[in-house]
Amino acid sequence: MSNPFSISLISWHDGEPLLKSVREAVFIREQGIPPELEWDGLDEAHCRHALVLSRQGEAIGCGRMLSDGHIGRIAVLPKWRGQKIGTAIVESLLDYARTHDYPQVFVDAQVDAVPFYHSFDFVEEGKMFMDAGLPHIKMRLSLSR
Repeated sequence: MSNPFSISLISWHDGEPLLKSVREAVFIREQGIPPELEWDGLDEAHCRHALVLSRQGEAIGCGRMLSDGHIGRIAVLPKWRGQKIGTAIVESLLDYARTHDYPQVFVDAQVDAVPFYHSFDFVEEGKMFMDAGLPHIKMRLSLSR
């Protein structure tokens, strides 16, 4: 059976309203992150964005990768969780990084998401820190062969 969703790597310019709708729902409304922290000014010029759409064309998930290999803003709408959408987002960003010869990638993982990133072989680096009021830890994945 095929996935009930599709994923595309796009620029901010090509997907801004859809990307914003997911991030506002998950980060601002659900997690209570202040808008001024969510909209950090890095989306337009410095990122490749993964956008996940349902079969009906509804934006249901997203993520981004900065030009330095930092992966972040992975978000999936609540009713779509548990369907491997987050996995598909990270896999698409990792594929992009490998195709573009990134030696490594990083995430600032929410502590609750550490096991998720372990499934891709990310390893923790350093100590836990607070970001937007939530505990995080830096994680790294080497892509060199």
